[in-house]
Amino acid sequence: MPERRSPQGVLYTDLQHIVNADGLHLFCRYWEPVEPPRALVFIVHGTGEHSGPYDEIAQKLRDQSLLVFAHDHVGHGQSEGERMNVKDFQVYIRDSLQHIDLMKSRHPDLPVFILGHSMGGAVAILTACERPSDFAGVVLIAPMIKMNPESATPFKVFLAKVLNHVLPRLPLGSINSKWVSRDKSKVEAYDADDLNHHGGVRVSFGWQLMGAAARIEKEIPTISWPFFLLHGDADKLCDIRGSKIMFDKAPSPDKKIKIYEGGYHALHLDLPDVAQSVLKEVSAWITEHLPLN
Repeated sequence: MPERRSPQGVLYTDLQHIVNADGLHLFCRYWEPVEPPRALVFIVHGTGEHSGPYDEIAQKLRDQSLLVFAHDHVGHGQSEGERMNVKDFQVYIRDSLQHIDLMKSRHPDLPVFILGHSMGGAVAILTACERPSDFAGVVLIAPMIKMNPESATPFKVFLAKVLNHVLPRLPLGSINSKWVSRDKSKVEAYDADDLNHHGGVRVSFGWQLMGAAARIEKEIPTISWPFFLLHGDADKLCDIRGSKIMFDKAPSPDKKIKIYEGGYHALHLDLPDVAQSVLKEVSAWITEHLPLN
């Protein structure tokens, strides 16, 4: 059997990876602190991107003696799988739990946090909902909780349902990179990054996102774990109303929301003062939620 290579042609034997339940290789990244780690932090990236752009936030957390880890979702970045196509959104959650379980088996006494952005926020929420007592806290940067009203009108939802059966591969619009960040250099870096997906989003993928949003809506009244929401009020890619609904309706006794005025979607890559504030706020919140021992 030929040795497996990443979509970029690199042998997986030369890359850190896990193999998921479907036999697909998922590229992994690890940021290990010099001192013994105080907690594990799993980072979940968003639609059409990969784990690389989280290096700065991961390093900041590693400097707090946290062991940070991530993988590229199936069909993303340096992982196997058809680009931006998933048979079921649950695959992302299943793979996340597999990676978390692997790291917990190596560090059984450490608390576990999840940090998710955009679609990764939806994955983080549903992952925590599957095992509500397993996580010390969940950080959500501009999470996909509610579909944007213009992309999920009743007619468009109906149309997506029909097209998902008839033309599931039909491309919809692509992600407009100018809405990722107000920092032009970050937008240029996003556009130049070959590991990002720059093509269209298929009907079948859009349908999976709609299904995930519907699942989250049902789960919100059951959420009991600690969470911290950060969202820009000028976000045109993930509706801020989703974060506000989660904050208002989740019964968790330990919840926080920070809204950045004028902030775009990827707050951790937004204007320098915002990006630095996000790094500081996130690391402080996680540190505050570490056990005292």
